[in-house]
Amino acid sequence: MGLTKHNRIAKAIAEKKGVEYNKGKGADIKTPTQVIEVKVDPGKFKEGVRQLRGYKRTRYLGVPNELVKEAIKYTKGTGVGVMNEKGKIKKRGK
Repeated sequence: MGLTKHNRIAKAIAEKKGVEYNKGKGADIKTPTQVIEVKVDPGKFKEGVRQLRGYKRTRYLGVPNELVKEAIKYTKGTGVGVMNEKGKIKKRGK
């Protein structure tokens, strides 16, 4: 069985950041300065933002390229940034 879209994006971002993709509980990708939760369904953005609460590092939603605009709109005012599927920051997080 091939990689799911979620796993493919999470692995690509983790590789770019030089860290391991966390398949267990908690955020998908954790670097010393960032925490990234990957979501491939706009209906799950709320869950992703909730999962990032409590982290002291800069928080991001990692999304497929086609969902970047929607994710930016959804995360407005939350302090959560947005990255595309290659790990490029499209909206800065806090």
